[in-house]
Amino acid sequence: MTRARAHDVVLTHPDGRPLADTEVAISQLTHAFGFGSTGFELVDLANGQDADGSAQALADLWLDVFNTATLPFYWRQFEPERGRPDTERLLAAARWFAERGVRVKGHPLAWHTIAPTWLQPLSTDEVGAAVRARIQRDVTTFSGLVDTWDVINEVVIMPVFANEAALEGDVGPNALSRFCRERGRIATVRMVFDEARAADPRATLLINDFNLGTAYECLIEGLLEARIPIDAIGLQSHMHQGYWGEERVLDVCDRFARYGLPLHWTETTLVSGDLMPAEIEDLNDYQPASWPSTPEGEARQAEELERHYRTLTSHPAVEAITYWGLPDAGAWLGAPAGLVRLDGTPKPGYDTLKRLIRDEWWVAPTPARTDASGHLTLTGWPGEYRVASAGTEQIVVIT
Repeated sequence: MTRARAHDVVLTHPDGRPLADTEVAISQLTHAFGFGSTGFELVDLANGQDADGSAQALADLWLDVFNTATLPFYWRQFEPERGRPDTERLLAAARWFAERGVRVKGHPLAWHTIAPTWLQPLSTDEVGAAVRARIQRDVTTFSGLVDTWDVINEVVIMPVFANEAALEGDVGPNALSRFCRERGRIATVRMVFDEARAADPRATLLINDFNLGTAYECLIEGLLEARIPIDAIGLQSHMHQGYWGEERVLDVCDRFARYGLPLHWTETTLVSGDLMPAEIEDLNDYQPASWPSTPEGEARQAEELERHYRTLTSHPAVEAITYWGLPDAGAWLGAPAGLVRLDGTPKPGYDTLKRLIRDEWWVAPTPARTDASGHLTLTGWPGEYRVASAGTEQIVVIT
């Protein structure tokens, strides 16, 4: 299946006469599909910090492939001291991407795992008030720059998540887990979605989870029955133990597509080194002393990336795919899951994605000719296109 669509275009002179039998140039301006990656690695560059030029080199690779950036709003890191959020740095990063024609997404607004420690002494009511205030402040501040949010992350496990004394000196139960346990998942999700919707009615709001089983399905059913305004379903796929295969990926798509909402594959990784042992249940438990990228692993990663992206883009419910980190440097769990090696050179997987997205799925500048009535047929994926000839130009949107 291809997402390319034919669109009949009629070109006219400024006075309304058909632009008949005329050579024109077609070029694609934007892609409606979200081909994304994290923008975490470029926040410093956007704030003028790049002493050795390596960040700019990485940015050049990033911009040659992707059109959607996810920026980090992990609350503990964003606001380690109450009332002193890291707003200006992320505003600079969001502007940097937007100026380059990149759509920006924020991740996440509410997540128990990296909640600020200053929440812990608060009462349940006070925790809820702090969460609402955080969402109102940040969604409002970034409105017009960040148009998509992972509003709440991994809520399936949220009320039963135990991290007492486990993270950065935590001394008690996680405050968001406590809130969710006492108020319930549906009430918690309603609170954060209502607050985000009020702060920016135009934003695309996601629920996001790594649990792609029946627990997540049941939660979504309950949320929709409660008429909570979810715009899209986020699906994580950190495949550190190997590619899931086309059958499983399509099964996940089909199961979640039945709710009638767009699907965003929000966190995708494939490793280019040894695979994590299959018996590991919690990916966080695998902590090898060294986890290098290998030539054999890089070849496998490139092949699997092509299979995975072709499979996802073949499903009509999928609207976005975010690869979770361009470089190996700083990759989640230290895995060789990036598309750029530690020395800054691209892996075969990078070349594969660039070929698919920019060569195969993007319309290069193309000559065409109108007929006697000024008609021509433009074929391409949904997005914006410029059709131009001497003295006239028309922007065509394929939906």
